[in-house]
Amino acid sequence: MKVFGSSGVRGVVGETITPAFVGRVAKAAGSTWGTGAVAVARDTRRTGGMLADAVAAGLAATGSDVRRLGVVPTPGAQAYAERSGEPVVMVTASHNPPEYNGVKLIGADGVELSRDTLKRVEDRLLAERFDTVPWDETGERRRVDSARREYVDGLLDAVDRDALAEADLTVALDPGHGAGALTSPRFFRELGCAVRTVNAQPDGYFPGRDPEPVAENLDDLGELVRATDADLGVAHDGDADRAIFYDETGSYIEGDATLAALADAALDPGDTTVSAVNVSQRLVDVAERTGATLELTPIGSTNIITRIRELTAEGERVPVAGEGNGGVLFPGYRLARDGAYTAAKFLDLLTDQNASEAVADYAGYANVRENVGYGTDAEREAMLAAAEEYAAAAEATPTTIDGYRLDYGDAWVLARPSGTEPVVRVYAEAGERDRAEALATAFRDALVEAKTEA
Repeated sequence: MKVFGSSGVRGVVGETITPAFVGRVAKAAGSTWGTGAVAVARDTRRTGGMLADAVAAGLAATGSDVRRLGVVPTPGAQAYAERSGEPVVMVTASHNPPEYNGVKLIGADGVELSRDTLKRVEDRLLAERFDTVPWDETGERRRVDSARREYVDGLLDAVDRDALAEADLTVALDPGHGAGALTSPRFFRELGCAVRTVNAQPDGYFPGRDPEPVAENLDDLGELVRATDADLGVAHDGDADRAIFYDETGSYIEGDATLAALADAALDPGDTTVSAVNVSQRLVDVAERTGATLELTPIGSTNIITRIRELTAEGERVPVAGEGNGGVLFPGYRLARDGAYTAAKFLDLLTDQNASEAVADYAGYANVRENVGYGTDAEREAMLAAAEEYAAAAEATPTTIDGYRLDYGDAWVLARPSGTEPVVRVYAEAGERDRAEALATAFRDALVEAKTEA
């Protein structure tokens, strides 16, 4: 698709993302849904209010009544949709830097739209084929103040509160100034955890750290864990659909190790789990050990969710799925990534062991990720052509589901264009960090050379 990437549409506000553009997206979505009411929610970004206003206007122009939810985590907006039967337009750029914003479309069942439905919305958008109504049929607006509270209540109903309260755990929490700052502290406290926070003031400038919960942005969280003797550190991205963890020593836990531990606890023989083409060997090992099947998709929550839906329709049981970036799904709870729920499921593992022990069986792999930015379509195409040539010449098994993944037996490397930023990402994994870094560097250098010559 030309507009909707691996997880909605995102860009720099004032450049690719403008009020006029998101208004047209809203009109395309409203025209496709043809529903009586649509909700609008946003994360804490500085431009969120402006763009949410534009979305509300676009929806009202198609005759949709608009429910204004205010600042809500994406999983909270999905919970509202499932509860109310109303689709939601979520204004968010998730983990992207503060100057970014975007739009994610959520169906009336609380699930991100399938690729087929997104394609229908995109076709209307590109053709500007909107079903607008006369002035006296435009939609009305109403504010809804209960979405955050009801989201937290639903989380509490979905977990074993008694067991977690009895464990008497301390959680160090870094919501990164995002929407999770308005829900996760309350959730963990009502679970019976002692909660210590950093970067917990909602702030669209993200003064404490960048919204992406990666190790280089989370030094404050590691220090907080050590200073407070916390059992677990939890970090969210801007819209709180992801969770990344620190163990009781204040050490970063690889997201791939977290996913493997959660999958190991959930999978039974005959089950299926779904992940993306950058899947870690950790999850491959868990699937083999538990007798489960591992299905791979292109990177992005939309692709994973679409495949889970297909498998479920075929009668397959998919208890857990997701990516190593902290975006984990438990379809039995809701077919959505939910950082707070993921954290609660990880806390379940800590009732009889500490966090470092919970992930100890999934160590032994080193991961490297690098980005190569581009400024023009010509540079992008040159890098992708170079990636194809590099893959063809490599003495490795290629996978081309999404980009070019090269499996060497003891290690793998992947290069693919981001669906949300103007970069080509390079991922590598190996048993030794030097090996992973060498693979990533060699592939990156080939891309940089091609970009320079473009």
